[in-house]
Amino acid sequence: MANSTVNKEETWLELEEWRKKIDELDHQLSELLCQRLDCAQNISDLKHRMGEQVLQPAREKEVLENVLNKADSKLKAHTLETIYRCIIEETRMFQNAWKQQRQHSS
Repeated sequence: MANSTVNKEETWLELEEWRKKIDELDHQLSELLCQRLDCAQNISDLKHRMGEQVLQPAREKEVLENVLNKADSKLKAHTLETIYRCIIEETRMFQNAWKQQRQHSS
C-alpha cells in the first residue's frame, strides 16, 4: 500500500507541474491575444479609412489555412480550427465595436 501512496503522490506532483505549464502558456496566450486585438484595432481603423468592410472571408480563410498547416495531427487540426473560428469571430466583433466606437466619438 505504501508503494501505491508514493505513486499517487508522484502523480499529483506531476499533475501540478503540467498545470503550472498550462498556467504559463495561458499567460503567454492572453498577452498574444491582446497583441492580436491591438493589430485588429489598427486594421479596423485602416479598413474604415479605405471604406472596406470588416468581414473579409478570403483573409479569414487564409488565417485558418496558416494555422491548420502547423497542426501535426488531424485531431489537433480540428481543435485548432474550432478555436481559431472563435478567435476570428470574436476579433470581427471587436473590430465592429471599435468601428462603432470611433464613429460615435467623431
